[in-house]
Amino acid sequence: MEIRIGIQHVNREVVLESNETANAVKKSIDAAIAGGSVLTLIDEKGRTVIVPGDKIAFAEIGVPATGRVGFTTTN
Repeated sequence: MEIRIGIQHVNREVVLESNETANAVKKSIDAAIAGGSVLTLIDEKGRTVIVPGDKIAFAEIGVPATGRVGFTTTN
């Protein structure tokens, strides 16, 4: 599923595809914002994304991507 995170005072959003469930991502975001800690997410290619929880302006959690159409590459 696609996750889009806006960061305060930054013009670009952080966008990543994750294999985690929407509930797990929401809990991680809620904990980072409430505790002022960092939000750490791993995308579907294994890359780690770290965002300071106190700088999160918004988070948009998309629906799981199923039945994609077109060409994809796997590494």
